[in-house]
Amino acid sequence: MEHDGQLELYTAVANQLKEAHARVRALQVPEGVRMALTRKLLVITAAAKHDLADATRRLERFMADLDAGRVPEEER
Repeated sequence: MEHDGQLELYTAVANQLKEAHARVRALQVPEGVRMALTRKLLVITAAAKHDLADATRRLERFMADLDAGRVPEEER
């Protein structure tokens, strides 16, 4: 039973990551900003392999930042 719950959690995080990547692709921002956001998502993806709970928290913060319009500034 516990294994099924873990699998459901991984599936939920994977679906949220797919949604986050789609949202980043759809943003009307400079390419440098898009790349920075994509790198953050890749870090979250890597974290999910080792600590799913931490990755879930990071992803929730990432999505909240996107919802609030908080994106990194483009480097000059």
